[in-house]
Amino acid sequence: MKYFAIRILCSVCLFFTTLVLFSQTNEPPKEVAGFPVNYDEDAIPPYILPDLFTLQNGKKVSDAETWMNEKRTELLEAVASLQYGKTTPAPKNIKYDMFEKNGEAFGGKAIRKQVRIYLTENSKDHPMDVLIYLPKNVSAPIPLFFTISFSANNQSVDDPAVKIGEIWNRDGEKVKADQPGRFRATDVEQFIDEGYGFATVYYGDIDPDFKDGFEHGIRKEFLKAGETQPKEDEWGTISAWSWGLSRAMDYFEKDKDIDEERIALMGVSRLGKTVLWTGIRDPRFKMIIASCSGEGGAALARRDYGENIKHMSDPSRYAYQFAPNYHEYSTHLDDFPFDAHSLVAMIAPRPLLLQTGDTDYWSDPKGEFLAAKEGSKVYELFGEKGPKNNEMPAAGDTSLLGNKLGYYMHEGGHGTIPSDYPVFIQFMKKFL
Repeated sequence: MKYFAIRILCSVCLFFTTLVLFSQTNEPPKEVAGFPVNYDEDAIPPYILPDLFTLQNGKKVSDAETWMNEKRTELLEAVASLQYGKTTPAPKNIKYDMFEKNGEAFGGKAIRKQVRIYLTENSKDHPMDVLIYLPKNVSAPIPLFFTISFSANNQSVDDPAVKIGEIWNRDGEKVKADQPGRFRATDVEQFIDEGYGFATVYYGDIDPDFKDGFEHGIRKEFLKAGETQPKEDEWGTISAWSWGLSRAMDYFEKDKDIDEERIALMGVSRLGKTVLWTGIRDPRFKMIIASCSGEGGAALARRDYGENIKHMSDPSRYAYQFAPNYHEYSTHLDDFPFDAHSLVAMIAPRPLLLQTGDTDYWSDPKGEFLAAKEGSKVYELFGEKGPKNNEMPAAGDTSLLGNKLGYYMHEGGHGTIPSDYPVFIQFMKKFL
């Protein structure tokens, strides 16, 4: 038991140290997990991306219907099995407890709802709390900006009336979130003022974000008889978080005040990967905003710049976030049957915004832009635009927000900054 506690402590400390290192400094690491990190464009080895328009049987795809019904289906199976991991079906009898229905917020501008979703059938052992704000003077149903957060709900917003949640601390313990969070609270009123609702969940309610967190997360609840861990092609924590977001969508579909056809889903870093994967596996989310999703997200894996698959999937770091199969490709990436351009393309024809930072070298903002350029070819099948013929924009350039496959890079490093949110709203106004 003592050994297990030490392992949890070490993995949680690694998570917090990594967040601080990569979000607060412009000095990227030169070596991670014993592997060197490349930041030299001239040192990137040549690579060939898998063709987005060839089926496994060699047949060429030239129209949107075939791409959606055949190529996308092939890719979905591959991405689920080899990268993020297959998820379990939703429970048949999921329960909801709306413990606040009509709270007044932000000087009367909005109403606040707080909903507890029980993620297991016939049990109250694994709840997820959803915090929702809806503008008071806007007719229902209302479109929604929905984010998955590193912080408890009460830490994610500036509203003392929100129920104090629980978070996983540095010691791998779940404790009350009764202190200010490590991340800046989101300015909810900017969404309310534009007629949008705002909702958030804490990712740790679904699955803890450390190597030995499996014992405390949702995946353990769905093990089959005789199993002690998910299979090689089954869910890591990213798929678990994604599955939890789908359970929130199940609720949104039942809430008559919310327009479930107009929900924008947003996440940052590993949660940027999470929302990208969620948009792929659950098309009910009509807009995806992936912030700095990097390696394992929207940045090209074959482009060896910044973090690569060896750094990401090393057992000492984030192997637990992916299907066990993913690590197997760290030594022979050329055999991987898809890349980030495939993930981007699988959102088509729905709106997707990739947001990066110009000094976030570790997450390779150029690699995300190049993935978007390639993914644009699939958007074109549906009559939609991406940055196929564009040069990479400078920091602060919003010219690519007019594309359904959009790209925006702020001046600065990893994550979101306050000036990003008006950009998100601009994209939502055009496409949601």
